[in-house]
Order: sequence, then structure tokens, then C-alpha cells
Amino acid sequence: MFSVESLKQRANNLKCEVYALYLARSDSRIPWRAKVVIVLTVAYALSPIDLIPDFIPVLGYLDDLIIVPAGIAYAISLMPENVLEEYRERAKTELPDKKIHSWVGLFIIVIIWLLVLYLVVKIILRFHH
Repeated sequence: MFSVESLKQRANNLKCEVYALYLARSDSRIPWRAKVVIVLTVAYALSPIDLIPDFIPVLGYLDDLIIVPAGIAYAISLMPENVLEEYRERAKTELPDKKIHSWVGLFIIVIIWLLVLYLVVKIILRFHH
């Protein structure tokens, strides 16, 4: 099974991948589609607010276990491998000294929640008329 140490290592690897993508986001060798996926993935991963809050049983952690790794995998699939390796190495050396916060991520998640709320209200009002 999973030990606490292996889970910590996996979390650290995920954090390193996110930071490597963050560093790579403006590299001219990366296609624009990959840059869009990178920005969305990094913003979500670093956002202090989740799309599904963690206090919701099971579902609260599923978004972190599915959305972030899926975004990372998709972004990586769109990037040249040699470029990513450069940023992985840089991330490994810089990450221990970094504390990363993303106000952009917070903004994106708040906008998504507001859109969801708007759509729910619109649907409810449609059924009442």
C-alpha cells in the first residue's frame, strides 16, 4: 500500500511538476496550446480555492487527485520533452526556497464558481416561470 513517506514523495513530485510548468509557461519553444493548458493547470493547482472544496467528503479531494495530474499530463504531452527537462531540473533546485501563491488562480476559480452560480440561478428561474 501507500506509506506516509511515499505519499509525501508523490506530493512533492507533483509540486515540482507544477513549478516546472510554471517556469516553462513563457518559453518560446512551447506551443500556444500547451501554454494555455499550463496556465490553467498551474492557476488551479496554486489557487487557494478549489473548484470542489476539500470539506466535501470524497469529492473534495478527487479534484486535486484528478484535475491537477490530468492537466499536468496533458500539458506535458503538448510540450517538447527536452524543454520540459530543463525546467524540471531548475524546479528541483529552486522549489525548496519558494513559497508560491497564485492570485490569478484564485481569480479564475472565483470566476468559474460565479459562472456556475449564474447558470444554476438561471435554470432555477426558468423552471419557475
